[in-house]
Amino acid sequence: MALFKKTEALTQIPWYYFAAIDNYERNIKSSDEPEQVISIEFASELWFGPGNSSQITEETIIDTFDGEGKDGNGDGKADPANEEDVLYTMAMLILEYGPTEDDIKIALWNHYQRDLTVQTIMNTAKVFATFQDINLTDRDFPVSIQHNYSYRNTWGDRRGFGGLRIHEGTDIFANYGVPVQSTTYGVIEMMGWNLYGGWRIGIRDIFNIYHYYAHMSGYDDNIKLGQVVQPGDVLGSVGSTGYGPPGTSGKFPPHLHYGMYKDNGYSEWSFDPYPYLRKWERMARDKQ
Repeated sequence: MALFKKTEALTQIPWYYFAAIDNYERNIKSSDEPEQVISIEFASELWFGPGNSSQITEETIIDTFDGEGKDGNGDGKADPANEEDVLYTMAMLILEYGPTEDDIKIALWNHYQRDLTVQTIMNTAKVFATFQDINLTDRDFPVSIQHNYSYRNTWGDRRGFGGLRIHEGTDIFANYGVPVQSTTYGVIEMMGWNLYGGWRIGIRDIFNIYHYYAHMSGYDDNIKLGQVVQPGDVLGSVGSTGYGPPGTSGKFPPHLHYGMYKDNGYSEWSFDPYPYLRKWERMARDKQ
Protein backbone atom coordinates (compact mmCIF):
# COMPACT_ATOMS: atom_id res chain seq x y z
CA MET A 1 0.00 0.00 0.00
CA ALA A 2 2.88 2.37 0.77
CA LEU A 3 4.30 1.81 -2.73
CA PHE A 4 0.91 2.39 -4.35
CA LYS A 5 0.35 5.61 -2.41
CA LYS A 6 3.85 6.89 -3.16
CA THR A 7 3.21 6.39 -6.88
CA GLU A 8 -0.12 8.20 -6.50
CA ALA A 9 1.70 11.17 -4.91
CA LEU A 10 4.18 11.26 -7.80
CA THR A 11 1.65 10.92 -10.62
CA GLN A 12 -1.79 11.93 -9.24
CA ILE A 13 -3.22 8.62 -10.46
CA PRO A 14 -5.29 7.12 -7.58
CA TRP A 15 -3.47 4.33 -5.76
CA TYR A 16 -6.27 1.82 -6.22
CA TYR A 17 -5.61 1.55 -9.95
CA PHE A 18 -2.03 0.41 -9.32
CA ALA A 19 -3.29 -1.98 -6.63
CA ALA A 20 -5.85 -3.43 -9.04
CA ILE A 21 -3.33 -3.89 -11.87
CA ASP A 22 -0.89 -5.56 -9.49
CA ASN A 23 -3.63 -7.78 -8.07
CA TYR A 24 -4.74 -8.83 -11.54
CA GLU A 25 -1.23 -9.82 -12.60
CA ARG A 26 -0.58 -11.58 -9.29
CA ASN A 27 -3.63 -13.76 -9.84
CA ILE A 28 -2.84 -14.80 -13.41
CA LYS A 29 0.56 -16.18 -12.43
CA SER A 30 1.23 -19.83 -11.76
CA SER A 31 1.33 -20.85 -8.12
CA ASP A 32 4.82 -22.20 -8.85
CA GLU A 33 6.20 -18.70 -9.42
CA PRO A 34 7.83 -17.01 -6.41
CA GLU A 35 5.76 -14.39 -4.60
CA GLN A 36 6.86 -10.82 -5.26
CA VAL A 37 6.12 -7.50 -3.57
CA ILE A 38 4.86 -6.13 -6.89
CA SER A 39 3.70 -8.60 -9.53
CA ILE A 40 3.40 -6.28 -12.53
CA GLU A 41 5.74 -7.32 -15.33
CA PHE A 42 6.67 -5.85 -18.71
CA ALA A 43 7.97 -7.59 -21.82
CA SER A 44 11.73 -7.02 -22.08
CA GLU A 45 11.47 -5.39 -25.50
CA LEU A 46 8.79 -2.99 -24.25
CA TRP A 47 10.81 -2.07 -21.16
CA PHE A 48 14.31 -1.76 -22.67
CA GLY A 49 13.36 -0.87 -26.24
CA PRO A 50 13.98 -2.67 -29.53
CA GLY A 51 17.70 -3.02 -30.17
CA ASN A 52 18.74 -2.71 -26.51
CA SER A 53 19.87 -6.33 -26.53
CA SER A 54 22.25 -5.78 -23.60
CA GLN A 55 19.26 -4.59 -21.53
CA ILE A 56 21.11 -1.54 -20.23
CA THR A 57 19.09 -0.04 -17.39
CA GLU A 58 20.24 3.60 -17.61
CA GLU A 59 17.07 5.55 -18.31
CA THR A 60 18.78 7.75 -20.92
CA ILE A 61 19.86 4.66 -22.88
CA ILE A 62 16.39 3.13 -22.64
CA ASP A 63 14.93 6.40 -23.97
CA THR A 64 17.37 6.26 -26.88
CA PHE A 65 16.06 2.82 -27.80
CA ASP A 66 12.41 3.98 -27.38
CA GLY A 67 11.90 1.74 -24.36
CA GLU A 68 9.15 2.42 -21.84
CA GLY A 69 11.13 1.70 -18.65
CA LYS A 70 11.24 4.65 -16.25
CA ASP A 71 13.22 5.56 -13.14
CA GLY A 72 10.82 5.74 -10.22
CA ASN A 73 13.26 5.94 -7.30
CA GLY A 74 15.65 8.62 -8.60
CA ASP A 75 18.79 6.52 -9.07
CA GLY A 76 18.98 7.17 -12.82
CA LYS A 77 18.24 3.54 -13.68
CA ALA A 78 15.02 1.94 -14.87
CA ASP A 79 15.21 -1.53 -13.39
CA PRO A 80 12.33 -3.96 -14.10
CA ALA A 81 13.18 -5.72 -10.83
CA ASN A 82 12.68 -2.52 -8.80
CA GLU A 83 9.13 -2.08 -7.49
CA GLU A 84 9.17 1.73 -7.61
CA ASP A 85 10.47 1.74 -11.19
CA VAL A 86 7.79 -0.75 -12.25
CA LEU A 87 4.91 1.22 -10.73
CA TYR A 88 6.20 4.53 -12.09
CA THR A 89 6.57 3.00 -15.55
CA MET A 90 2.98 1.77 -15.44
CA ALA A 91 1.89 5.24 -14.36
CA MET A 92 3.72 6.87 -17.26
CA LEU A 93 2.14 4.41 -19.71
CA ILE A 94 -1.28 5.38 -18.36
CA LEU A 95 -0.57 9.11 -18.48
CA GLU A 96 0.24 8.87 -22.18
CA TYR A 97 -3.55 8.65 -22.55
CA GLY A 98 -4.63 10.89 -19.66
CA PRO A 99 -5.66 10.80 -15.99
CA THR A 100 -9.43 10.26 -16.21
CA GLU A 101 -11.20 6.93 -15.68
CA ASP A 102 -11.94 6.64 -19.40
CA ASP A 103 -8.30 7.46 -20.22
CA ILE A 104 -7.14 4.73 -17.84
CA LYS A 105 -9.47 2.18 -19.47
CA ILE A 106 -8.07 3.05 -22.89
CA ALA A 107 -4.49 2.79 -21.59
CA LEU A 108 -5.20 -0.60 -20.05
CA TRP A 109 -6.80 -1.89 -23.23
CA ASN A 110 -3.83 -0.80 -25.31
CA HIS A 111 -1.45 -2.46 -22.85
CA TYR A 112 -3.31 -5.76 -22.35
CA GLN A 113 -5.37 -5.92 -25.58
CA ARG A 114 -8.20 -7.77 -23.79
CA ASP A 115 -11.62 -6.50 -22.73
CA LEU A 116 -12.05 -8.92 -19.80
CA THR A 117 -8.70 -7.88 -18.37
CA VAL A 118 -9.68 -4.21 -18.46
CA GLN A 119 -13.07 -4.98 -16.93
CA THR A 120 -11.50 -7.04 -14.13
CA ILE A 121 -8.93 -4.37 -13.26
CA MET A 122 -11.51 -1.59 -13.24
CA ASN A 123 -13.86 -3.66 -11.05
CA THR A 124 -11.08 -4.44 -8.59
CA ALA A 125 -10.07 -0.77 -8.45
CA LYS A 126 -13.70 0.07 -7.65
CA VAL A 127 -13.69 -2.41 -4.75
CA PHE A 128 -10.38 -1.13 -3.36
CA ALA A 129 -11.61 2.48 -3.65
CA THR A 130 -14.85 1.63 -1.84
CA PHE A 131 -13.23 -0.10 1.13
CA GLN A 132 -9.90 1.82 1.09
CA ASP A 133 -8.08 -1.44 1.73
CA ILE A 134 -6.36 -4.22 -0.23
CA ASN A 135 -6.45 -6.93 2.44
CA LEU A 136 -10.03 -8.05 1.84
CA THR A 137 -9.99 -11.69 2.92
CA ASP A 138 -13.38 -12.15 4.62
CA ARG A 139 -15.81 -14.64 3.04
CA ASP A 140 -19.38 -15.85 3.62
CA PHE A 141 -21.57 -18.80 2.65
CA PRO A 142 -23.85 -18.16 -0.36
CA VAL A 143 -27.11 -18.93 1.47
CA SER A 144 -28.07 -17.79 4.96
CA ILE A 145 -26.93 -20.37 7.47
CA GLN A 146 -29.81 -19.29 9.72
CA HIS A 147 -32.04 -21.46 7.52
CA ASN A 148 -32.12 -25.15 6.66
CA TYR A 149 -30.10 -26.14 3.60
CA SER A 150 -28.12 -29.10 2.24
CA TYR A 151 -25.49 -29.65 -0.40
CA ARG A 152 -22.95 -32.13 -1.66
CA ASN A 153 -20.27 -32.08 -4.33
CA THR A 154 -22.19 -32.02 -7.62
CA TRP A 155 -19.51 -30.42 -9.80
CA GLY A 156 -18.94 -32.45 -12.98
CA ASP A 157 -22.25 -34.36 -12.79
CA ARG A 158 -24.11 -34.98 -16.07
CA ARG A 159 -26.90 -32.61 -17.11
CA GLY A 160 -29.25 -33.22 -20.01
CA PHE A 161 -31.30 -30.04 -20.52
CA GLY A 162 -30.15 -28.25 -23.66
CA GLY A 163 -27.86 -31.11 -24.64
CA LEU A 164 -25.50 -33.35 -22.70
CA ARG A 165 -23.11 -31.27 -20.56
CA ILE A 166 -21.39 -31.29 -17.19
CA HIS A 167 -22.62 -29.49 -14.09
CA GLU A 168 -20.33 -26.50 -13.52
CA GLY A 169 -21.10 -25.80 -9.89
CA THR A 170 -22.53 -26.97 -6.58
CA ASP A 171 -26.27 -27.13 -5.90
CA ILE A 172 -27.32 -25.88 -2.46
CA PHE A 173 -30.88 -26.99 -1.70
CA ALA A 174 -33.04 -24.75 0.48
CA ASN A 175 -36.62 -23.54 0.68
CA TYR A 176 -38.06 -20.81 -1.51
CA GLY A 177 -37.16 -17.36 -0.20
CA VAL A 178 -34.02 -18.29 1.74
CA PRO A 179 -31.62 -15.32 1.34
CA VAL A 180 -28.81 -15.65 -1.19
CA GLN A 181 -25.67 -13.77 -0.18
CA SER A 182 -22.44 -12.58 -1.72
CA THR A 183 -19.57 -14.84 -0.72
CA THR A 184 -16.89 -12.29 -1.52
CA TYR A 185 -15.89 -8.70 -2.24
CA GLY A 186 -16.56 -7.85 -5.85
CA VAL A 187 -18.68 -6.07 -8.44
CA ILE A 188 -21.99 -7.27 -9.90
CA GLU A 189 -21.09 -7.84 -13.52
CA MET A 190 -24.24 -9.49 -14.82
CA MET A 191 -27.93 -9.79 -13.91
CA GLY A 192 -30.99 -11.07 -15.73
CA TRP A 193 -32.59 -14.16 -17.19
CA ASN A 194 -30.73 -17.10 -18.67
CA LEU A 195 -32.33 -20.17 -20.30
CA TYR A 196 -30.34 -22.55 -18.08
CA GLY A 197 -29.89 -20.47 -14.94
CA GLY A 198 -33.17 -18.56 -14.73
CA TRP A 199 -32.76 -15.38 -12.72
CA ARG A 200 -29.04 -15.21 -12.06
CA ILE A 201 -26.26 -12.90 -10.90
CA GLY A 202 -22.57 -12.87 -11.77
CA ILE A 203 -19.97 -11.24 -9.50
CA ARG A 204 -16.33 -10.66 -10.43
CA ASP A 205 -14.10 -10.69 -7.34
CA ILE A 206 -10.63 -9.22 -6.71
CA PHE A 207 -8.89 -12.55 -7.40
CA ASN A 208 -9.93 -12.81 -11.08
CA ILE A 209 -12.74 -15.22 -10.16
CA TYR A 210 -16.29 -14.98 -11.48
CA HIS A 211 -19.00 -16.17 -9.06
CA TYR A 212 -22.23 -17.38 -10.66
CA TYR A 213 -25.54 -17.61 -8.73
CA ALA A 214 -28.45 -19.21 -10.59
CA HIS A 215 -32.12 -20.34 -10.28
CA MET A 216 -32.93 -17.44 -7.93
CA SER A 217 -36.58 -16.49 -7.36
CA GLY A 218 -35.69 -12.81 -7.64
CA TYR A 219 -33.31 -10.04 -6.64
CA ASP A 220 -33.05 -7.86 -3.55
CA ASP A 221 -34.49 -4.39 -4.21
CA ASN A 222 -31.13 -2.74 -3.46
CA ILE A 223 -29.09 -4.79 -5.94
CA LYS A 224 -28.10 -3.32 -9.30
CA LEU A 225 -25.62 -3.90 -12.09
CA GLY A 226 -22.16 -2.46 -11.38
CA GLN A 227 -22.69 -2.41 -7.63
CA VAL A 228 -19.84 -3.16 -5.23
CA VAL A 229 -20.71 -5.94 -2.78
CA GLN A 230 -19.06 -7.53 0.22
CA PRO A 231 -19.45 -10.91 1.96
CA GLY A 232 -22.93 -11.28 3.46
CA ASP A 233 -24.68 -8.71 1.25
CA VAL A 234 -28.10 -10.09 0.29
CA LEU A 235 -28.45 -10.53 -3.47
CA GLY A 236 -31.88 -12.17 -3.65
CA SER A 237 -33.48 -15.45 -2.66
CA VAL A 238 -33.48 -19.15 -3.49
CA GLY A 239 -35.87 -20.28 -6.22
CA SER A 240 -36.34 -22.81 -9.01
CA THR A 241 -36.26 -20.60 -12.10
CA GLY A 242 -34.84 -21.60 -15.45
CA TYR A 243 -34.99 -24.30 -18.13
CA GLY A 244 -37.33 -22.22 -20.24
CA PRO A 245 -38.35 -18.69 -21.29
CA PRO A 246 -38.36 -15.80 -18.77
CA GLY A 247 -40.58 -16.62 -15.81
CA THR A 248 -40.26 -20.41 -16.07
CA SER A 249 -40.13 -21.93 -12.58
CA GLY A 250 -40.74 -25.19 -10.76
CA LYS A 251 -39.09 -27.68 -13.12
CA PHE A 252 -36.84 -28.84 -10.25
CA PRO A 253 -36.71 -28.43 -6.46
CA PRO A 254 -35.70 -24.99 -5.16
CA HIS A 255 -31.96 -24.57 -4.86
CA LEU A 256 -29.07 -22.22 -5.56
CA HIS A 257 -26.62 -23.21 -8.25
CA TYR A 258 -23.25 -21.73 -7.29
CA GLY A 259 -20.38 -21.77 -9.79
CA MET A 260 -16.84 -20.38 -9.85
CA TYR A 261 -14.77 -19.53 -12.94
CA LYS A 262 -11.09 -18.61 -12.98
CA ASP A 263 -9.47 -16.26 -15.48
CA ASN A 264 -5.74 -16.64 -16.22
CA GLY A 265 -5.41 -13.71 -18.62
CA TYR A 266 -6.08 -15.84 -21.71
CA SER A 267 -9.15 -17.94 -20.98
CA GLU A 268 -11.75 -18.60 -18.30
CA TRP A 269 -12.75 -22.02 -16.98
CA SER A 270 -15.00 -23.60 -14.38
CA PHE A 271 -13.55 -25.24 -11.28
CA ASP A 272 -15.02 -27.10 -8.32
CA PRO A 273 -16.43 -24.68 -5.69
CA TYR A 274 -17.21 -27.40 -3.14
CA PRO A 275 -13.98 -27.18 -1.08
CA TYR A 276 -14.36 -23.39 -0.87
CA LEU A 277 -17.99 -23.69 0.20
CA ARG A 278 -17.02 -26.01 3.05
CA LYS A 279 -14.37 -23.55 4.20
CA TRP A 280 -16.68 -20.52 3.94
CA GLU A 281 -19.42 -22.39 5.76
CA ARG A 282 -17.03 -22.93 8.70
CA MET A 283 -16.01 -19.26 8.60
CA ALA A 284 -19.68 -18.19 8.67
CA ARG A 285 -20.44 -20.44 11.64
CA ASP A 286 -17.39 -19.16 13.52
CA LYS A 287 -18.73 -15.62 13.21
CA GLN A 288 -22.05 -16.51 14.84
